[in-house]
Amino acid sequence: MDVGLAHLDRPFDYLVPAELDEVAVPGTRVKVRFAGQLVDGWLLSRADDSGHTGRLAYLEKVVSPEPVLAPEIARLARAVADRYAGSLADVLRLAVPPRHARVEKEPRDDQPAPAAPTAPAEAVDPRGWRDYPTGPALLRALADGRAPRAVWSALPGEDWAARYADAVAATVAGGRGAVVVVPDARDLDRLDAALTGVLGPGRHVSLSAALGPARRYRAFLAARRGQVPVVIGTRAAMFAPVARLGLVAIWDDGDDLHSEPRAPYPHARDVLLTRVHLAEAGALVGGYARTAEAQLLVETGWAREVVADRSTVRARIPAIAPTGDDPQLARDPGAATARLPSLAWTTARDALRQDLPVLVQVPRRGYLPSISCADCRTPARCVHCAGPLALPSAGGTPACRWCARVAAAYACPECGGRRLRAAVTGARRTAEELGRAFPGVAVRTSGREEVLTDVPGGAALVVATPGAEPVAEGGYGAVLLLDSWALLTRADLRAGEEALRRWLAAAALARPAPSGRVVVVADGALAPVQALLRWDAGWFAGRELAERRELGFPPAVRMASVTGAAEAVADLLAAARLPEDAEVLGPVPAEEGRERMLVRVPRARAAALADALHSAAGARAARKAADPVRLQVDPLSLF
Repeated sequence: MDVGLAHLDRPFDYLVPAELDEVAVPGTRVKVRFAGQLVDGWLLSRADDSGHTGRLAYLEKVVSPEPVLAPEIARLARAVADRYAGSLADVLRLAVPPRHARVEKEPRDDQPAPAAPTAPAEAVDPRGWRDYPTGPALLRALADGRAPRAVWSALPGEDWAARYADAVAATVAGGRGAVVVVPDARDLDRLDAALTGVLGPGRHVSLSAALGPARRYRAFLAARRGQVPVVIGTRAAMFAPVARLGLVAIWDDGDDLHSEPRAPYPHARDVLLTRVHLAEAGALVGGYARTAEAQLLVETGWAREVVADRSTVRARIPAIAPTGDDPQLARDPGAATARLPSLAWTTARDALRQDLPVLVQVPRRGYLPSISCADCRTPARCVHCAGPLALPSAGGTPACRWCARVAAAYACPECGGRRLRAAVTGARRTAEELGRAFPGVAVRTSGREEVLTDVPGGAALVVATPGAEPVAEGGYGAVLLLDSWALLTRADLRAGEEALRRWLAAAALARPAPSGRVVVVADGALAPVQALLRWDAGWFAGRELAERRELGFPPAVRMASVTGAAEAVADLLAAARLPEDAEVLGPVPAEEGRERMLVRVPRARAAALADALHSAAGARAARKAADPVRLQVDPLSLF
């Protein structure tokens, strides 16, 4: 039943009346009476009799005869619910989009997608995969109907969408289907164009929450009815029904957009890897960077890495230089504190003189997202909610970023000063400063307000926030990575990993050396900077995973977060029959006056931990405990 209460997370038996016998097929939406109310539900299976000894009620209604819930997706949803200590009903809300009656009534073509001719392994053209020694073997295995599992580190300048299209085409040529998940709409459009060029029109559909109810449901039905062999999309596509699944793939699995913000908070990578086990399909986890989770797949032998040899890497990467190492400090003593050191300035100037575009990555959006007193440097805070004050423009009035109240008459509570200075500089202020530094050069911005997809190849300054960098025709002549401290000093377990991921994504847009140069404003001795200089994401991921093993953090262990009122958290943990080797950490303060407790267990005890927490949540729900508690298994943020 579509009820999110943990203690009702089990199947219920109902009788099927004779008039609904033909339409009541497994996978259909139904309505039933439960506790005196009419509730929605899913028909999971039919049986001649029931083991229930009491009286059974009848189905009230079959909402639609369309069997939208495929048996394999029902099994997947159950596995995901168990993995994340959630309920099946919550997962099914994510797996199957809301019904759109008008779309169901549209004329339909019940003919399945025409099967692609099975291609012999030697007929598959590896194209760009030849740059990776094991790349052609990956395509041959997919075309042969085998289930290879690969972690791919992409070269700079790589057309990753074309490489994914090649892998999907090889899978389809072998008579099977594929599911590919990407972080955002820009990546989806790029992959959509690449697949259309390789497979032809009408051979795949895109699934995304941004499509709107009708288009999304129409694409979902096309996949469920077997009319297309390939589904691509954002995280909405991780549960897409595909017949004869042969490949699941995810691009840039470190992007936080892959993490579902609704209960039970599954990650697209883990859902897809669960599908690999259930369907015995192949897997492709790719990106310019590599997460500790992907590195664990390699180190345990679950997957093989697909990487280029060092000679190919050296031929493809731009010239990368830090500004905080000793030689640079000797030439420019101010490089340690300057926001735009002389090396970065001259690199941008030289690229512009060669009529090449320059990309400037700035971690913070806005104009001045953080300001402070100009006299004593005390951070400027809102007098109403203590939120940080920000300046929206050069002539704007300070306003709170939390409650949006204007602070026109702000006075520093420490010294009484009324002058303000920048504490953090945003992308728009950076664009303004660069426009003054390089007069006559066009300056474009790409960020939250407007995200550019591509820019022409002429001389221009492109200021972008991470993830919004447009592709330049022919590549950028220079890429400047500013404000590295904003990424590296975050109180987050994944700060270094995330910084490297964002830097590699931007640096990958530069031309190869010598015409392409990258300057990172950071100390060259830092591990993420070293990985960037050598373009060695695997080395950094291995280092990161080793440190997490030593400290006992995911993915080396399984960790669950229990957040809520102090009494509610204590009540749930007291009721949970945690594994004997479970370690309870905390409490630590959480948002809105709540607290958080962390429970850590070895990976082998992950199922026992999830079951214990789910059972305890069910016991609280059964006795109608007032205060809610949020359960998250392996959350992205632990602090």
